[in-house]
Amino acid sequence: MASKMLGQCCFKGFYRKGETKGLHKDIFGVDSYVVGLENPSDKVVVIMTDVYGNRLNNVLLTADQIAESGYQVYVPDILFNNPALDLNVPLDIPAWMASHPVDRAHNLVTKYLSDLRKHVNPKFVGIIGYCYGAKFAIKQIDSASGIVDACAIAHPSLVTIEDVAAIGKPLLISAAEEDAIFPEEMRHMTEAKLKEIGARYEIDLFSGVEHGFASRGDVSNPVVKFAMNKALADQLYWFDHFASGGQ
Repeated sequence: MASKMLGQCCFKGFYRKGETKGLHKDIFGVDSYVVGLENPSDKVVVIMTDVYGNRLNNVLLTADQIAESGYQVYVPDILFNNPALDLNVPLDIPAWMASHPVDRAHNLVTKYLSDLRKHVNPKFVGIIGYCYGAKFAIKQIDSASGIVDACAIAHPSLVTIEDVAAIGKPLLISAAEEDAIFPEEMRHMTEAKLKEIGARYEIDLFSGVEHGFASRGDVSNPVVKFAMNKALADQLYWFDHFASGGQ
């Protein structure tokens, strides 16, 4: 595997405070947070959330920041209205995974993106995946069946080396120095496979942070705040480059 199964570090973190600018509405039959609809529809970013879903304030604030850079942003519910509810509350992970089958979520994401391509018809679609959501983001840059144009993930879980080997479009990885789910040896394995297949990729490693920093990090810690902000800035620069026709 390129990253491990979910662990208890996937079910902890810190809440971010702030007023959000978008709204929740039904998009293609899926509850979605949407923001930036006043922007041109030629550039879209879709966010695959972690286990806390599309109602956690953290991801909504991130979506708002992306929209400020000129994108329409969609954050679909990939957890079927059954997210983890409380940060820092240990869960029965096998039971949680059993109630959130990977294949079911992948099918939902594929249909959602297909509908988006058909009805919104953007020239560029970027996808971001945090933790649990990274699996579904990477599957959408599969060389045979991927629907999006570029992908960015942070502290991934559930991704297999086969998922990595099938990549055919640009991939940005934001990794934590301390990460039991995406540890050093798996990071190196991923890098070796990306090099082997000739992928267009970038891997950034942030010191002083742990798994979850980009979506659930403690912004009162200046090291974590820097890493979280830099990861988002990297994602925007990555998407801007490919949305403008860069290679």
